Amino acid sequence: MQKLRRKFFRLIGFSCLSVFLLPFNLIHSATKKIINQNLTKEQKEIMFNEATEKPNSSYLNHENRKGFFHCANCGVKLFSSNAKFDSGTGWPSFTESLPGAFKTKIDYSFGIKRTEYHCANCGVHHGHVFDDGPGSTGKRFCNNGLCLIFKPEY
Repeated sequence: MQKLRRKFFRLIGFSCLSVFLLPFNLIHSATKKIINQNLTKEQKEIMFNEATEKPNSSYLNHENRKGFFHCANCGVKLFSSNAKFDSGTGWPSFTESLPGAFKTKIDYSFGIKRTEYHCANCGVHHGHVFDDGPGSTGKRFCNNGLCLIFKPEY
């Protein structure tokens, strides 16, 4: 009888727990979804698991044409080329994003407090923003190059 009672309470406990956890899982999956089916394994790792590409590995570090940088997953415009600068960090860096392009959250990985930013449209991770940038904003958006697609102005 006691074993049956334990099984019953265990089942009820897991059921109640799943009622609380399931909505968080659904919210998470609804805010991060693969839109571009052609993403590479490395792009998926960065965008959906918040990894980081190797510094100095992005061809976008040397992109100097006029145009816009778009989210590689959903295609939304994120940055103007006017905001791009060479931060010397090895990642494409920007002084400001386009209005409403990102949502932020606090990230405590590596034992320090950082502000992480995600595409406001599809929810994928792009990088971190720091308060050591040049110009009037004082911001440095340090972006993973694999998360961006550059489209030149014509």
